[in-house]
Amino acid sequence: MSQDVTIKIIDREGVPHEVQAPTDMNMNIMELVRAYELAPEGTIGICGGMAMCASCQCYVLNDVELPEKSADEDAMLWEAFNVKENSRLGCQIHITPEINGLEVELAPES
Repeated sequence: MSQDVTIKIIDREGVPHEVQAPTDMNMNIMELVRAYELAPEGTIGICGGMAMCASCQCYVLNDVELPEKSADEDAMLWEAFNVKENSRLGCQIHITPEINGLEVELAPES
C-alpha cells in the first residue's frame, strides 16, 4: 500500500504550497511542481527531467536526507545561474517516503 508524503514548495513569487505527493508513481519534485501548476507552463522541466537544463533548480530549505548528487546533476548545477550551496535539480529528487516533510524553494527563472 502506497503512502503520500507532504512536500512544501515555495514558488517563484514566494508563495508557500503544502502538497501531497504519491510515493508509488516514480515522480520527482519537478513533475510535482508541474502537476500542481506551481510554475508557469514551459518554465520548469524544459529538458524533460534529464538533468540537462537546470530549469527545475530548487533550494532545499530543511534537513531531509536526500540521495547524493549524481555527476550529471553536479555538472548541470556548475553551469546554472543562481546556484547556492543547497541547490538541487528537482528532476533528480525522487518522491520516496524518506523525503516526507521536505521543504524546497524554486530558484529564479534566470
